Amino acid sequence: MFHRGEQAVQRRAGLTVDGWGSAGVGATIPQVAADFLGQQRLVVIAAVDDTGAAWAGALTGPPGFVTVPDDRTVIADRLPGAGDPLAGLFGAERPVGMLAIEPATRRRMRVNGRAHDDHGRLAIRTEQVYSNCPKYIQTRAHADDAPSGSRTVLVTDELAAGHRRWIAEADTFFIATYAAGLGADASHRGGNPGFVTVTGDRRLTWPDYVGNAMYMTLGNLELEPRCGLLFLDWENGHTLHLTGRARVDWDPGRAAAVPGAQRLIDFDVEKVVHIAGDVPQRWSFGKYSRFNPA
Repeated sequence: MFHRGEQAVQRRAGLTVDGWGSAGVGATIPQVAADFLGQQRLVVIAAVDDTGAAWAGALTGPPGFVTVPDDRTVIADRLPGAGDPLAGLFGAERPVGMLAIEPATRRRMRVNGRAHDDHGRLAIRTEQVYSNCPKYIQTRAHADDAPSGSRTVLVTDELAAGHRRWIAEADTFFIATYAAGLGADASHRGGNPGFVTVTGDRRLTWPDYVGNAMYMTLGNLELEPRCGLLFLDWENGHTLHLTGRARVDWDPGRAAAVPGAQRLIDFDVEKVVHIAGDVPQRWSFGKYSRFNPA
């Protein structure tokens, strides 16, 4: 798949290898990937609502809630719940990105394709299937399933003080991006607490660390600034969904002030959805990634 956004970012970053990024990704699901998906308790999905806003959300369940009936199909046996920004979007087929992540082993893989509601299940026809390196993943172990008795949804257009503290203390978030005609993508970002900075009620900034140089996230942002972020409260099951617009700052002087940063991404918040008691799983923290800059 030719992705001019990825190619533009790769050239600007000094990468001259042909066929890297989307161009080198296949659509079929290898058996090892099918086995991995079947073991997962958590997947993050990315899609775009009817206004063009991008959102990331979490689907969780016991091992086996995601299945692979054939080498081009992934099925999750549930859909986003009420109040989730992605709820109700899959009555008609639309592009979707899926990230399956296993924090305990720092393994992750991505599945991009087109998804629809198949009688209460999310059915994805794959277009891109690939694994990612373990960088910047903090280890966490599944501790318990403790469904909340009270699930509440708060929708605002700016970050409250509690949201700003949550983000400033986070070591992980997920990002949803897309580009017209090129699909949607869900990806992971991690670092030591404080790697995401909050400057006011509507602005976040995070560093772009060295990675696999595929630049799928930045490639989408090159063409479409609208994106979505998801922060998980791993210990309590709350979720914080943000949608807005991001801009990559290539100023080396500004990046030099942030340890490990190759460039910085500024994100302007347009809408906030805070769901208390959203995820029934509880995760216990293990170790920070050795790749996290100090």
